[in-house]
Amino acid sequence: MTLQQIIDDSNRIVFFGGAGVSTESGIPDFRSVDGLYNQKYDYPPEEILSHTFFREHTEYFYNFYRNKMLFLSAAPNPAHRKLAQLESEGRLTAVVTQNIDGLHQKAGSKTVYELHGSVHRNYCTKCGAFYSAEFILNSSGIPKCEKCGGIIKPDVVLYEEGLDSETVNGAVNAISNADCLIVAGTSLAVYPAAGFIRYFSGNHFVLINRDPTSADKLAELVIHENVGTVLDKINVVKH
Repeated sequence: MTLQQIIDDSNRIVFFGGAGVSTESGIPDFRSVDGLYNQKYDYPPEEILSHTFFREHTEYFYNFYRNKMLFLSAAPNPAHRKLAQLESEGRLTAVVTQNIDGLHQKAGSKTVYELHGSVHRNYCTKCGAFYSAEFILNSSGIPKCEKCGGIIKPDVVLYEEGLDSETVNGAVNAISNADCLIVAGTSLAVYPAAGFIRYFSGNHFVLINRDPTSADKLAELVIHENVGTVLDKINVVKH
């Protein structure tokens, strides 16, 4: 079956996406040749983006975070827009994403489970006051709460931190009840998020990724192309 036929045959589609969904919006991924992990820094990016590093080297963390993690001018690409359309037509029940850029919501998606949090939510570690991503980007040094002076922390899941249980439960429930799971733009190398596909027991499992993954052999359809290019060709027919 083609992707168009699979989508036409499905009523409860869940999309599970990784960094490859946002690269077409100009946001670099982590693991490709020109990705974040192959650039040179004073510390490995995995270390900088850890809970311990945030606590012990907060200013260095924020210098890196502002330069490499905040892409507030990025716009949704055809993949984000098509998924929002599928949801509005009642075909797609949820987006489960490993991305923290908020582009799915920017495109109009309503039910989005952000496994790794979002750059658009930032909270004071003392009083819990909310701050926008723009506030973080325009701050210098260590951003401090205007109400109590506490250090502000992005609501993103750093290394050594656990995933939010409510988000996990929502994502697992959506995947468990899906009749079609489209996994796209992810190497399926990051756990526990990559393990979520084992909760799927529906009819159609599709994998869209530029490079082969460990789950290719499990999929009914494997497409080695850019996600936006593939989804842009899909015609959305309301059931």
